[in-house]
Order: sequence, then structure tokens, then C-alpha cells
Amino acid sequence: MIILFGAAGSGKSLQGQRLSENHGWEWLSVGQLLRNRHDPELEAIMLKGELVPDDLVVRMMHDAAEEALADGKPNVVLDGYPRDEWQANWIVENGDVEKIQGAIILRVSHDELWRRLQERGREDDTRESIEKRWNLFEQTIYSMSETLKTAGVQIVEVDGEGTVDEVTERIEKVLMDWSIINTQTEKIE
Repeated sequence: MIILFGAAGSGKSLQGQRLSENHGWEWLSVGQLLRNRHDPELEAIMLKGELVPDDLVVRMMHDAAEEALADGKPNVVLDGYPRDEWQANWIVENGDVEKIQGAIILRVSHDELWRRLQERGREDDTRESIEKRWNLFEQTIYSMSETLKTAGVQIVEVDGEGTVDEVTERIEKVLMDWSIINTQTEKIE
């Protein structure tokens, strides 16, 4: 499994989907899985920029990843998971960390993040909810990274600015360095 970290608007979902398409992997986004539930309570939480309960998220992501791998997907991209220290610890304590091949943090300036989010125009992308999510990300990324690094997960920061193709190339270069893929459009069998 590969983790893609990034603040709201960093492009982690788009890049996760591209990796999925390019390599036949499963893309698992916390936000998308939660939106797909069409649960008014969860939608209200997300609209305010708050996080849904950790125990729901870890079970949902664990089960979805297990199902994808059992269905024969060669790999899984975890988009926006873990989201906090509790979830990172859960991954380590429950053995999921052993399946993680690496984590990539997409770094993007706040001005660029805000520009992208305005273009995206999603209902839960209010200025207040976005700033809450950015602050949560900045507060938690260091501790999550340290927890995962201590458990043996390699973590690299990648410049998330530029064209979509440029960012994909940077990510795939890291995956080649980690021997997860052979070339930028070929998966390792």
C-alpha cells in the first residue's frame, strides 16, 4: 500500500486516481468513501470541516483495503489516510503498517491550494472548513510521519505544484526509486 498525504487541494485524490489508472491499483479515499455512504450525519460533519470519528474511518479503510487486495488488485493507494495520530497508531498497532510500502507528502503553497479549491467548487469547500482542514493537516502531519517512520515506513516529500503530469512524474520517480514500479507507466508484477 502507498499513502498519499497532502492538505486539502494538494491534488492527492487526482494523483491517487492516476496511479490507480496507470498501474491497475485500487484508489481508496477517505472522503470519497464517506461521501458514497450518503449519510446526512457524516455529510454535516464534513461540511463543517470537522473529522468523522476515528474508529469509523480506520475500520472503513482497513476493510476496503483488505477487500481490494483479496479481489486481486496488485496495490492500494490510501488517499488522506491516516488523518491523525490516533489513526496512524491504529495502523501500527493492528499490523496494517506491514503492508505499507511508503508514504508521499504532496507539498503545495497555501495560495496555490486555495486557487485549486476555488476551481474545484465542492459544497464542503467553504473558507472556514478549508482553513480548519489545513490547520489540522499541518498540526498532525509531523506526528503521523514520525509514528510511521518509527514503524519502518519510508516517507518522501514531493513538490505538488506544476502541471498534473509533472506531479505524477515526480511521484512515479519516487515509486521507481522504491522499486514499486519499473517505469512510470509499468507496474512490477
